[in-house]
Amino acid sequence: MPDLLIELFSEEIPARMQKRAAADLQKLVTDGLVEAGLTYAHAAAFSTPRRLTLALEGMLDASPRTVEERKGPKADAPEKAIEGFLRGAGVTRDQLEERETPKGNILFARIEKPGRPAADIVAEVLEQAIRNFPWPKSMRWGNGTLKWVRPLHSIICLMSDEGGATVVPLEVDGITAGNSTRGHRFLAPDAITVAGFEDYEAKLKRAFVVLNPQERADAIWHDATNAAFAAGMEVVEDAGLLAEVAGLVEWPVVLMGPIADDFLDLPPEVLQTSMREHQKFFSVKNPKTGRIEKFITVANRTTADEGATILAGNEKVLSARLSDAKFFWENDLRVATSEKGMETWVDNLSNVTFHNKLGTQAELIDRMATLARELAPMVGADPNEAYEAARLAKADLSSEMVYEFPELQGLMGSYYARAAGRSDAVAVAAKEHYAPLGPSDDVPTAPVSVAVALAEKIDKLTGFWAIDEKPTGSKDPFALRRAALGVIRVLVENGLSVPVESIVRAAVARLHQKIGAGAGWVYWAKWNDPYGTHRVIVSSETSIAWAESRDSRNDFATYYEKQPLPFKEGMDLFEKLESTEIGRIGPNKLQTSSWVVPDLLSFLHDRLKVYLKDQGIRHDVIDACIAMPGNDDLTLLVKRAKALSETLKTDDGENLIQGFKRANNILTQAEEADGVEYSFGADIKYAEDDAERALFAALDQAEAQIKPAMEAQDFAAAMSAMAALRGPIDAFFDAVQVNSDNGMVRRNRLNLLSRIRSICTSVADLTKIEG
Repeated sequence: MPDLLIELFSEEIPARMQKRAAADLQKLVTDGLVEAGLTYAHAAAFSTPRRLTLALEGMLDASPRTVEERKGPKADAPEKAIEGFLRGAGVTRDQLEERETPKGNILFARIEKPGRPAADIVAEVLEQAIRNFPWPKSMRWGNGTLKWVRPLHSIICLMSDEGGATVVPLEVDGITAGNSTRGHRFLAPDAITVAGFEDYEAKLKRAFVVLNPQERADAIWHDATNAAFAAGMEVVEDAGLLAEVAGLVEWPVVLMGPIADDFLDLPPEVLQTSMREHQKFFSVKNPKTGRIEKFITVANRTTADEGATILAGNEKVLSARLSDAKFFWENDLRVATSEKGMETWVDNLSNVTFHNKLGTQAELIDRMATLARELAPMVGADPNEAYEAARLAKADLSSEMVYEFPELQGLMGSYYARAAGRSDAVAVAAKEHYAPLGPSDDVPTAPVSVAVALAEKIDKLTGFWAIDEKPTGSKDPFALRRAALGVIRVLVENGLSVPVESIVRAAVARLHQKIGAGAGWVYWAKWNDPYGTHRVIVSSETSIAWAESRDSRNDFATYYEKQPLPFKEGMDLFEKLESTEIGRIGPNKLQTSSWVVPDLLSFLHDRLKVYLKDQGIRHDVIDACIAMPGNDDLTLLVKRAKALSETLKTDDGENLIQGFKRANNILTQAEEADGVEYSFGADIKYAEDDAERALFAALDQAEAQIKPAMEAQDFAAAMSAMAALRGPIDAFFDAVQVNSDNGMVRRNRLNLLSRIRSICTSVADLTKIEG
């Protein structure tokens, strides 16, 4: 079985494209070979700045011979039908076989396809892969028609086995496949002839090319950490930068240089960001002071002066870049410590649009600050401090440093807040209020940070729900799923009980007041009842302006005016209308809280299911808890779900579900058949069996334990008491017949089943548990 080596050698491929390109080459070639019947044992793809390489082991030397049997028309079918079948099958009339079937004599064609040599298949597949390669961006050069990310210079397409190596005949846009490549552009630019993958990899390394990107990354990190350790320092980890730098060099040479004293007092994050973004340098930190004092650059070659010239050039360019950062830093500090301070930046944000339907960044900050003040007592924060923190949390968006480095937003705000003499809580909130940005990020725990983080996310969710800009399918341009998960994690991981429903309702009311107010904005509602059609208009400025009612009982229309009410009172009345149509007249249509609140709460519950599913809690368990009152307290909901999940993992819990479902099914069928509800309380004096009396006692005991446990939110104790009913319920069903011939006994037992249902569903809605 031959091995296959493919190399596509070109000018420098952007580092960000290399990993995906190597994977695309492997997929295009291997899928094409397998589709043509050419299988293989193993495949591996590699990339350097100037080449994509694919190596296959154990490939078939030819595709297998295939035989296909195709059913045709009846033997007595019209001649034209038979001729059409012959053309489609690619056979002649004498190659057909007539067979007797239950449907008559049918013609069959036996189509034999001989195997094809591997070289022919490889040539076809590789040419198609090259011509249709999915580069994010490609170019055409010279007089050719081929599009590639950079000019393509040569192609290796080599099949090798015990007998030697053979070049696969292939030409693409004037480039003929061969068995040679080139080494490092400067250190070994001459042609290299190869005879297979192992020979290819070894000769490239001798020509100063490390083929495997992971090997280059490991070498860079090893040399960088050793150099830093020798100087008593440590390299700041940056996996993304390491992968990028490994894609910029074929022969990595690590060099460490100093940062000029003028820049050592800059915040370490500023130094790190500037060097990473502009120079692709690693930061080297002094562990004793936490300052970034040196940098590491990775050259693509060795030099006679051991990199001294390269380092000197890099230091010169770095000083220019850091001079810009220092200028931004000093200018921002002057603003932050001025008489008006960071409020200057907040005022500037009134000219920056957050969203064309939700106003400016300054208006967003006003809503956040109000919401943070309301949330503060619920999370243990000082309301005034939470308000101040929310006012300043996004102020740094106007700063010069964040304009240059947007990824430093929040972090720079914390530096500026401290410089301006604000409290540590306010400074930390500026940094932490965006968190968590991902599932592995830590959530804020300081009370003020928690209040501001929740305010930012809840206002964002509420605002976009109010303008009906929800996530759809895979599209979530405003990262609302991330915001919802952030709300859940901040609340749950801090153990905070917050009534989300009332918070969202208040946030919607503020949106209507802030954004809905103004000339031309009018809310309306229209509804019908058996007697007529009614309509009320609620002005956003004066609340109820007038109403209209057409009453069929008196066959006349009434028009009347009411005294203008304060906006909030008018909106409260407006929300209570059971309208068949509801809306807002004006440039932007805001949804009302009667729609926003339940829909947004449902969205949060859906994200909570994803969050808890990752912790091993079944969706039906979560549904059973969501169905209970107080489901807008997400922390309480999670406690209930975890307790129920643990209970269902026990034998008693799992079997209790079966007993509950049996009781509920019997009771539901009886209520439907009798047209009554059996919920009037069972009486033990009508019990006829010891098992029946034991169930009465067990229900009394369970109820006495469950009620105080639920009041104390001790769900584990409540679930345990509920699970203890498993034995008495099983014994009851084994011993008695619920539908007794005695009507009084039957009704009493059905009421007893109703009590089982009532007690069990006081803990969770067990009807939603599957199985």
